[in-house]
Amino acid sequence: QVQLVESGGGQVQAGGSLGLSCVASGRTFSTYDIKWFRQAPGKEREFVAVITESGGAWYADLAKGRFTVARVNAENTAYLQMFRLQPEDTAVYYCAADRDFNTMTRMNYEYFGQGTQVTVSS
Repeated sequence: QVQLVESGGGQVQAGGSLGLSCVASGRTFSTYDIKWFRQAPGKEREFVAVITESGGAWYADLAKGRFTVARVNAENTAYLQMFRLQPEDTAVYYCAADRDFNTMTRMNYEYFGQGTQVTVSS
C-alpha cells in the first residue's frame, strides 16, 4: 500500500512558477514510477509527466519546455516544477504511483493522491 500526499499548490500570476511535492508512505517508493496528472473543472483528467523508477522523465506536450519532474528516493518525494504558468494551467494537480510506464498506458495508476489546487491568474 502506498499513500501519496501532494503539496505546494497555490495561486500565481501568469508567467510565474510553482513547485509541487508528492510525498509517499511506505518502503517501496523507489520501485514506482511517479506520474503527474491534472484536472480542470469540467474537463477530463490530463497526463502531465512521469519520472520513472530509474529516473527517466517523459512529458506531455502541455508540459514540454515548461515543467520539470524530479525525485529523491531517500526522502520518498517526487517533485513537479512548473515555469511560465498560464491561466490554462489552472487545475487540481495529482501525483500517482504506477509501474512499467509506457506512453500507451500513461493514464493508468496503482495509487493516487488527493490533489493540490493550482490557480494561475491573468
